[in-house]
Order: sequence, then C-alpha cells, then structure tokens
Amino acid sequence: MAEPLADWVIERIGQAAELYHRLVMLVAPAGSGKTVALQEVHKRTAAPLVNVNLELSRGMLDLTSRQRALQLPRLLAEIVGASTADVVLLDNLEVLFDVSLKQDPLRLLQGLSRNKTVVAAWSGSIDGEYVVYATPDHPEYKRYPLRDFLYVCASKVERKTSGEICGED
Repeated sequence: MAEPLADWVIERIGQAAELYHRLVMLVAPAGSGKTVALQEVHKRTAAPLVNVNLELSRGMLDLTSRQRALQLPRLLAEIVGASTADVVLLDNLEVLFDVSLKQDPLRLLQGLSRNKTVVAAWSGSIDGEYVVYATPDHPEYKRYPLRDFLYVCASKVERKTSGEICGED
C-alpha cells in the first residue's frame, strides 16, 4: 500500500503549494505504513525525511526540562530550516505530544509550514471532522478540527470517492 499512499501524498504536496499553511498530514495508526510511504515519497521527490524524535532528542539532551519546553519550537524550526528543499517530510512526531513539554503539536507544524511544505506523519485517526491523537483517557490526547491543512488517511486510500482522500465517503 506504500506506493498508492505515496502517490496521494505527492498529489497533496502539489495542492499545498497554494495554501497559507502548506501542511500535509499523513494520518494513520502506528504500524500502518506511514514511514514506508514517506520513504517512498523521499525516494521519488528527494525531499529530506526527518526523524523528529531522534533529532529533537539530540538537541535537548543537555537541557533542563524547563529549557526543553522553551527551546523545542526553536530546535524544531532549526531542524526543518536546515534543509534548503521546498518540501520536508517529518516522521516519528511522538515527542511533540509529550505532556511535560507543554506544546501544541498542530500549531508547531502549522508554523513550520508557512515557509515550506511540511508533510507530517500523524499517528492517529480521523473522527468525523477532527484529526485525533491518542484516546480521550490518555494524557497525550489531542483533537483538532480538520481545517488549515491537507490530509491523507492511510486507512482509506483504496476507497477514494469524489475527490476525498480521507474522511466520510
């Protein structure tokens, strides 16, 4: 399924170029092929593929917990900004949801997507008109309206109807 999913992501990258927030969310549960799809997009477009957990962890190693919360947005912007490419692929975003870091993951991603197209692998689901991370009883639970970004939902790629990539058929 990685190739059809990569096709959809590449299509959405083209559509994102016209938007204020050039953010494409690849939404699917963990283990559903998001990383493989992003690797395929990387191979076909030469867009850099960043392991956010790894890179942010490296940057925050010597910081106190308070400094981590304050410096995370800057560190993430530096990681994404280090590439001169117009498109950056972000995988393994779980650190952004760490409660101790006190961040708003979607706002961070939207901020990054004002200067270049950002494709982010979101481990979660689409629930009606919302993108969801974790379950309501989990401390890292987040729920955002599906607006101000484009999305591809891995679980429904095969069921494309009337231009929808994900959502209700």
